[in-house]
Amino acid sequence: MARGLRVTGVDRDAAALAGLAGIAETVVADIEGGPWPLPADAAFDAVVVTNYLHRPLWPQLLAAVAPGGRLIYETFAIGNETVGKPSNPAFLLLPGELLSAVQGQLRVIGYEDGFVSSPREAYLQRVCAVRERSGDAAPRYAL
Repeated sequence: MARGLRVTGVDRDAAALAGLAGIAETVVADIEGGPWPLPADAAFDAVVVTNYLHRPLWPQLLAAVAPGGRLIYETFAIGNETVGKPSNPAFLLLPGELLSAVQGQLRVIGYEDGFVSSPREAYLQRVCAVRERSGDAAPRYAL
């Protein structure tokens, strides 16, 4: 809000959203056990997801990226079980899985899959992708 941005935070835990009071719209909802809490036509210039994986929500998350908008997604990957939690394979991405989830729907700007030592040891996948605006031409490069 202070920089002219409208922010919407979604979490099932109202206490987790309390820090956003006065700076963001908050939506308390169990997005795994209940219906998607945002209108079907809700579109955002940026959708940011961190340290969270619930594969059935990928269609809603991708659909929420507005034309010209970005998806920034980072969460744990296979290998993380060797350095800490989460260690349950159901909550760890398979090699290339996050990249596959966005391909064909968004244009990938950056992707990483590997080990980080800071701020704590973890195996992560990260993607930054954009939804092309209709009529956008493929990028042209000069050599």
